[in-house]
Amino acid sequence: MKPELDQSITLNDNYKWKKWKRFKKQIYFQIFVLIGILFLLIFNYTPMFGILMAFKNYTISDGIAGIFTSEWVGMKHFQEFVNDYRFSDLVRNTLVLSLLKVVFTFPAPIIFAIMLNEVRHSTLKRFVQTASYLPHFISWVVVLGIASAFFSINNGLVNEWLLALNIIQEPLPILIDANYFWGLAVSSAIWKEMGWWTIIFLAAIAGISPSLYEAAEIDGASRLARIWYVTIPGMLGTIVVVLILTIGSMLGGGLVGSNFEQAFLFGNTVNNSTSEIIQTYAFKVGLAEGRFAYAAAIDLIQAVISIFLIFSSNFIAKKVSGKGLF
Repeated sequence: MKPELDQSITLNDNYKWKKWKRFKKQIYFQIFVLIGILFLLIFNYTPMFGILMAFKNYTISDGIAGIFTSEWVGMKHFQEFVNDYRFSDLVRNTLVLSLLKVVFTFPAPIIFAIMLNEVRHSTLKRFVQTASYLPHFISWVVVLGIASAFFSINNGLVNEWLLALNIIQEPLPILIDANYFWGLAVSSAIWKEMGWWTIIFLAAIAGISPSLYEAAEIDGASRLARIWYVTIPGMLGTIVVVLILTIGSMLGGGLVGSNFEQAFLFGNTVNNSTSEIIQTYAFKVGLAEGRFAYAAAIDLIQAVISIFLIFSSNFIAKKVSGKGLF
């Protein structure tokens, strides 16, 4: 055997041994990773076989096996949804609500993180940060109860105050009027999720070298100038990544990811003209009417649009800022 080949085999064996030794050292971490992978496979990837229903004449009586054995109908369910008399309203409501959330909920945690970073009193800063992200752990059902206590026509706190101050002559139907739904959805989403996403942007700010701030201060930069020329550029990578994820999940609610919960809980027969979205419609026809194949087709349309948005936003972000997810 040639000496060069023998040496190569020895080096390869040593490399494999080092990798195995490192794996044994990290065995507990590897087990946790394996559990996470199994969770994704079981609950995220395995159910994707249900997509087949969108192209088949499937009914619940067919059972699980019916997903594979029922009759193929091609694009029938997709055409039915597009021709549905509510199609334009559903698309409009979904897009308007999603765009409003991108416009208002995306900048909110960035601005809040910058403001918190400028607070010099550490105790106050920790208190405000903790208080701001606690609503994240409240379910949307509880948020609905809180909103009812504040905005209800009957004994709602806000309406009582406005009436007492003679600002309004009769209670505002915030919870039931279609004209108020989008504003209610966006504002409640900001209140609930802004503090949680602020944590990510604060972490990005914490990674900025203090020497940059010191150099800017020596050069005579004001506080606003330091924010504009040091803090924001230092956050840019994180902002771009979060923006791509936000646009990709825009139809589901973006950062706050709550379009379905809000539309389902805050929606009613009175404000249905603005609160009914694609997700709630698919949920209702799927469960109430038992049309699982039709509901699967509706959800698949939304999923395809979301994938397109992710790749498009990533492409644009890389062209504009040079940063992206992939």
